[in-house]
Amino acid sequence: MFFETTDGTRLAYEDYGQGRPIVFVASCMLSTDMWEYQIPFFAERGYRCIALDRRGHGRSDRPSGGYDLDTTADDLAALIEHLDLRDVILVGHSLGGAEVARYLARHGEERVDRAVFISAMMPFLKLTDDNPAGIPEALFDAMDAKIRADRPKWLSDQAQVFFATHLGPAVSPALIDWMIRACEATSPWAVLRFQHALFHADHRAGLREITIPTLVVHGAADFSAPVDVTGRRSAELIPGTVYKEYPTAGHGIFASHHDELNADLLDFIKG
Repeated sequence: MFFETTDGTRLAYEDYGQGRPIVFVASCMLSTDMWEYQIPFFAERGYRCIALDRRGHGRSDRPSGGYDLDTTADDLAALIEHLDLRDVILVGHSLGGAEVARYLARHGEERVDRAVFISAMMPFLKLTDDNPAGIPEALFDAMDAKIRADRPKWLSDQAQVFFATHLGPAVSPALIDWMIRACEATSPWAVLRFQHALFHADHRAGLREITIPTLVVHGAADFSAPVDVTGRRSAELIPGTVYKEYPTAGHGIFASHHDELNADLLDFIKG
């Protein structure tokens, strides 16, 4: 299924089941297919599961612009309004978590019942005078250079630590290969722009203003979003949040720890 955003971009989404709506917001470079361990689980338990391919990803259009958090938060708002969803449960992974945070900051909580941030790239990645726990910009520039020089190699290198398979539980080589192919199918321009947007986005003020119930889930072995820079600090900023940290999980927690994650999500949603 498709709908058009305010700038005419055609975005793809999937809609399964009936009941309370859960909107899944995917990671950078991955499409709605990344939620294959979550959508059947929740649709079969009486929830309506909706997942969006952001611009530049999956089956959605690849426009020349709009690869920033304000625009994609507005795209998420357009989907919610297009389907006239109420009492939504927003679930975002990585970039998707940052987009959920930006959506709440720009569009408020009127349509949202609760929010879940999984391995989210926030609150603020960049090292600054008032963010001494951040990452030096030189490290970001080095990563950007590797992506520009040989994106397939960078993806292959990242995949070795994405699921923290050295700690377990292991995922199959086939799953790792699938993730690499899925990421390669994403617009290269979108990848570069979203990486830049993520690194420079400061969510700290917005997270302090959240009043709905929230769940933050993060892996202690997350190489892509180090937990001491992201998950733990986000949980400290969001009032009354529930925080779950998985000792052996990397960034790909949605697949490597899907049984544990699904159980925690269901418990939080029911609560």
